[in-house]
Amino acid sequence: MLSKRIISCLDVRNGKLAKSVKFVDTIDIGDPVVQAKKYYEEGLDELVFYDITASSDKRDIMLDVVSSVAEQVFIPFSVGGGLRTVEDCSRVLLAGAEKINVNSAAVRRPELIREAADAFGSQAVVLSMDVLRVEPRPGLENGYEIVIEGGRRRMGIDAIEWAKRGEELGAGELVINSIDADGTKEGYELTLTRMISEAVSIPIIASGGGGTPEHLYDVLTEGKADAALVASMLHYDEYSIDEIKDYLIGRGLKIRKA
Repeated sequence: MLSKRIISCLDVRNGKLAKSVKFVDTIDIGDPVVQAKKYYEEGLDELVFYDITASSDKRDIMLDVVSSVAEQVFIPFSVGGGLRTVEDCSRVLLAGAEKINVNSAAVRRPELIREAADAFGSQAVVLSMDVLRVEPRPGLENGYEIVIEGGRRRMGIDAIEWAKRGEELGAGELVINSIDADGTKEGYELTLTRMISEAVSIPIIASGGGGTPEHLYDVLTEGKADAALVASMLHYDEYSIDEIKDYLIGRGLKIRKA
């Protein structure tokens, strides 16, 4: 059995670490480079970096911040935000990332996933999905809709069907960002995560809602996620990485410990 992974997310806006609730009320809370180094030294398994306004602002990702973070961490590090072409992805990898996260641009032009997988290998391509719970209707029978541009634009695309399409096109991993759970610290969206996990064969990272170690246990077991992404729990020093991992190990999960 593969180890379950604990991943932290650095949402970055204008070079500052930021945090939101349900993708709104975003505030700056610190220095992403300082936090990245701290989490690496404390035993984090992986790190995800999102430039959260690059797509909506229609600009390129901040490569200087990516490079500065990469110099501080020696764990798998993936980067997303404003990646629209294979050339964009290449620049991020050359700046020190091991994986690229595609989201809005891939929804607009799904061929980007295949192009990136062909260029860098599926193991380096992560499809990040921002998902909103909606009333089921024709075309959205599962009740979950894809939203792009940092939660600003609803697309009328069924999230479970998009996950399957992403795998077919060559994504090696999926990040499932629940807009409804984001920043609430009330628990992950277990139904959504489980539905997608059962629909695809590639690893699933659950994102949005982690507030206690028990929430991680729930999404890694009942939600069938391969990894849990945490932000507020670490950013506000509510829990340490050791505390989270010790709890999960105590509940019988296979977790890496330094």
